[in-house]
Amino acid sequence: MVTKKLVSSLSGLLVAGLLITGCGATQPAAPASTAAPAAGAASSGEAKPYIPIISKGFQHQFWQAVKSGAEQASRDFNVDITFEGPESEAQVDKQMEMLQTALNKKPAAICLAALDSKAMVPLLEKAKAENIPVIGFDSGVDSDIPVTTAATDNIAAAGEAADRMATLIGGSGEVGVIVHDQTSRTGIDRRDGFVQRMEAQHPNIKIVDIQYGGGDHLKSTDLAKAMIQAHPNLKGIFGANEGSAIGVLNAVKELNREGQVMVVGYDSGKQQIDAVTSGVMAGAITQNPVGIGYKCVEAAVKAIKGETLPKTIDTGFFWYDKSNVNDEKIKPLLYN
Repeated sequence: MVTKKLVSSLSGLLVAGLLITGCGATQPAAPASTAAPAAGAASSGEAKPYIPIISKGFQHQFWQAVKSGAEQASRDFNVDITFEGPESEAQVDKQMEMLQTALNKKPAAICLAALDSKAMVPLLEKAKAENIPVIGFDSGVDSDIPVTTAATDNIAAAGEAADRMATLIGGSGEVGVIVHDQTSRTGIDRRDGFVQRMEAQHPNIKIVDIQYGGGDHLKSTDLAKAMIQAHPNLKGIFGANEGSAIGVLNAVKELNREGQVMVVGYDSGKQQIDAVTSGVMAGAITQNPVGIGYKCVEAAVKAIKGETLPKTIDTGFFWYDKSNVNDEKIKPLLYN
């Protein structure tokens, strides 16, 4: 009897043990992925690297194209990104707040298109102290802290715009310039690239006025109208970004000066493309915004890995006008 009771007790304990073990195994392990990880991907079980992207703004189609390139790179390199910018390209303080917030999240790297090339430096110094690589895109800063900057060679591109303007107006006469700002690297370089090329290569052309419209097409329209009215012999105006160019275009239309005042723009977007196609805008410089977005994220991934990067990544530019706006080489660089 004792033996039977002992066996019965041991059997009960064994069954209970099996039941307990079974309860602990009710959540199956996640199956391993069979897909090969993308270059730069975090290893299995690790959180993806987080890379905030601080843009100059959202109001222009250019930035939406940059965002699409960054999103593609985030998928290709298996990283998490956020993309944000202030409502206006005049809101330097707002952008600084966004950068500070991004730093507080301790990201793996940061991508920045600075509205003010000097104002951001203290925050970049903070990023450096915390070993957070900074990648510039579109617009650099007056600092050696960014490990690289993915951008158009804006001095060369604006110089090309000056050469095209000179040809359009016959090599002599008065022209004006509407620039988005005089604080960002893009604003400074596009202004200086245009002015310096005119002075060096086209001495019979006089730049009679330079105005700053904050990239806002309404403000730029008012500035361009005032410029045209103040200079009745004006032969052309260069608009140094999308908002500036649309403002110049609007002013020429409102004053019925189509064909009399040549409009040369920068960037693309639907309004500029339509104006170029119709011939109201003589032509414009297009950047490679999708490439800028992609390259800044790619560079951030390389910086996180400790790879050496060039100080600048030239993403290229092209002149487009009515003759080539539909060319296969140009169309991918234009955005609607």
